Amino acid sequence: MFSGPFDPAVMSRLLLTRAHPGWLGLRYRDHGDDWCELELPWRADLVSDEGSPVLASGPIVSLLDMAAGMAIWIANGEFRPVATLDLRTDYIRPSHENASVIARVTCYRRTRSAAFVRGRAHDGNRDDPVAEMSGVFMTIDPARAA
Repeated sequence: MFSGPFDPAVMSRLLLTRAHPGWLGLRYRDHGDDWCELELPWRADLVSDEGSPVLASGPIVSLLDMAAGMAIWIANGEFRPVATLDLRTDYIRPSHENASVIARVTCYRRTRSAAFVRGRAHDGNRDDPVAEMSGVFMTIDPARAA
């Protein structure tokens, strides 16, 4: 599928512009050795209540899920398919009105067949989260996926 080392800045131009991440308008922000930070820009059609212009929780979960996948690929150093096995998201509070939400997810443990992640979504202040998440992803051997 993709070969060579996984570069999130480059791969985000492909991964974040298509399908569901593309429709949401997710944007790459930054990364480290085992983490990735993405942004979900505020849009009126992503709010859950027209009377309160805050992003719905569903797109925030999608943001965290995509940031988790990218954190795993960064930690692995390569793109290999992953599947979400367990994703727990604690929605702590609504985001501020008309505010984008930023997610940073870290891949803190990898085994032969699983990757463990945790992350936080916020709307400008990391110490005042909108949501916290933890998850387990199955890593898929491309040779066995065929």
